[in-house]
Amino acid sequence: MPELLVDFITSLDGHASGEGWPGFWGLEGPEYLAWLGEQPEVTYLMGANTYRLMSGFAAGEVPHGQDEFRPEEEASVDELTQASKVVFSSSLEEELKWANSTLVRDDAVEAVRAMKSSGSGLLSTIGSLSLCRSLLRAGLVDRFRVVMFPVITGATGEERIYDGYPDVALEMIGHRTFDGRIQLVEYKPRVLEHPPLDVPA
Repeated sequence: MPELLVDFITSLDGHASGEGWPGFWGLEGPEYLAWLGEQPEVTYLMGANTYRLMSGFAAGEVPHGQDEFRPEEEASVDELTQASKVVFSSSLEEELKWANSTLVRDDAVEAVRAMKSSGSGLLSTIGSLSLCRSLLRAGLVDRFRVVMFPVITGATGEERIYDGYPDVALEMIGHRTFDGRIQLVEYKPRVLEHPPLDVPA
C-alpha cells in the first residue's frame, strides 16, 4: 500500500511563498539541493491552482519579480516535468498539456483513498493547500514533512499554510538540518477531535 506524504517548504512563520521572493526564498544550499536530488520517485498530487502555476513555469513563465529562472529553480521544474502527476480539478480542460499529468474530476479524498488501497509506491503532495487540508482531515496522510527556511515573511508572506486546519497531534519521526540553516521536521500526524486530556510528560 502506498504511503501519502504531505510535503511543504515554508518560511518560519508558516507561509508557502512571499511576494517578491525567489524560489526557496533564495536560501537553498548545496546540502539541501543534494538531498532533493536523492529523493525517491513519487507520484505528485496537486490541485488546479498549483497545476496552473507549475505548468506555467514549465512552459517558461518566470515567477513575478524575477527576470529569469535561477539554475536551481529550473532544475526543480525539470524534475517535476519528468515525474508522474495527478491533478484534481473540475475546472481544467480535459487535455492537460504538461507532460506526465493525469486529470481526475472525481472527489479527491475518495480518489486518493482508492489510490492508496490499490497502488504502490509513494504519493506526495506539492503545494495545493486545500487539497492537503482535505486529505489530512480524512486521515489519509501517513507522513507530514515541513522544511523551514530561516526567514519570517510577516510583510510579504502569502499562502498561510495552517489556516483552517483541524487540531493535529504530531509524532516526530525524523529531523535534519541542511547547510547549517534549513530545518527539516517530519511527523506522523493524528487528527484530534478535541484537545488531548492528558499531555505526555
